[in-house]
Amino acid sequence: MLLQFSVSNFGCFRELQTLNLAASAQDKSLADNCIVRDLSGLQGKRWLKGVAIYGANASGKSTLIKAMGALAAMVKTSAKTTDPKERISQIEPFALAPGEPESPTAFAIAFIADGIRYEYRVAATQERIWHESLRAFPEKREQTWFNRNWNPEQGVYEWTPERPKGFHRDPQLEGYTLPNMLFLSKAVASNRTDLEPVFRWFKDRLKFLDLSARNQFGSGFTLKQVEDRTELHSKIVDLLRHADLGVTDARAVERRPPQEEIDGIAASLPAELQDGYRKRRWVKPELTHRGTGSAQVTLPWESESAGTHRFFAIAGPWLDIMAKGHVVCVDELETSMHPLMVRELLRLMFSSKENSGGAQLLFTTHNPLLLDSTLMRRDQVWFTDKNEIGESHVYPLTDYAPRKGESLIRGYLSGRYGAVPFVPKGLMGSFPSHEVIAEREVVGHE
Repeated sequence: MLLQFSVSNFGCFRELQTLNLAASAQDKSLADNCIVRDLSGLQGKRWLKGVAIYGANASGKSTLIKAMGALAAMVKTSAKTTDPKERISQIEPFALAPGEPESPTAFAIAFIADGIRYEYRVAATQERIWHESLRAFPEKREQTWFNRNWNPEQGVYEWTPERPKGFHRDPQLEGYTLPNMLFLSKAVASNRTDLEPVFRWFKDRLKFLDLSARNQFGSGFTLKQVEDRTELHSKIVDLLRHADLGVTDARAVERRPPQEEIDGIAASLPAELQDGYRKRRWVKPELTHRGTGSAQVTLPWESESAGTHRFFAIAGPWLDIMAKGHVVCVDELETSMHPLMVRELLRLMFSSKENSGGAQLLFTTHNPLLLDSTLMRRDQVWFTDKNEIGESHVYPLTDYAPRKGESLIRGYLSGRYGAVPFVPKGLMGSFPSHEVIAEREVVGHE
């Protein structure tokens, strides 16, 4: 379970920005949208099952998810580093302040793994790790397991505390950790099982789905569940049946293209790949639809709509995430799907019955129709906005304390909460500004 994430000096974020998934104690609405869990030192708090991130194009919505993905990628791949001079590719510092001294990109994340709360922090440039620390809360009081800081004057890493509670230090392993490598990753690769729950949370529990138009999100996972008739198969079919797509069943079929077409494509590939391409299986989904009367009609996958393709592709991962209680970050959730379909996917995620595993969802969106008090709580809505010098910041809707009964859709579209494009004279600058139009309307009435 994710509790909080912070980032600074990454992409369009210069100053420290924080996304907090703690539910408001004052808001008693939509109790199913919250996870109730007593944690050591945080008794009585509730945590949100999902957060929507709104904002104009290039305002930082995707960058927030990208930052979390960068930290996860560092944790998962850092131990593979063998060259101490290799650059840390996941670090992308704020680029709109040329000439200023380089400062590290910083990440901080709080989460629950195997029932224990952890806080993990990393600060790094592309050349080295400057800070890395892990705090655990197996009991009410914090335990600092390790604290690693680079001392540039002495050219060494300083490790504290000397005798950490709940954790055994290994000076030899600390010495073997390269400057561009995370100690967490190195320790797990060296069979430190006490740190494995933390590593596994990043590797197995934190998921990323890019549904944006720039990414070809495939249906491979869902198709595999249908072909193998796994436990998810019947749920996938149920989801398709209830999505008003006219679908009654789904199966996997082999549709091999003509041999001449396969040979032609294979000939254009490197020699070592040609044989494998010719021997590959050509499996595609095939959906059965309701026809006239009681007829059941199967259609070629290519004739299904883009929305059906997208819904089929997300059905398997969505159900798997809920079944396993994962934390999933989704960029542009609504791409190629009707707003009502997106709404129904969210209702599944927020349902205590369907999402009994405590899965959580962070998603970016432009869809104002989701700003519905019957679907999402106000503390589930966050915004990104950019100032005049290109710095983005993250803030919650609750900062504006909207009145009870206030139309959030109207407030968002009118720019009351920021996070919308500011184009007063049109895209080509050729239209009168909103202020000029307002003046003309006043004069016309006089």
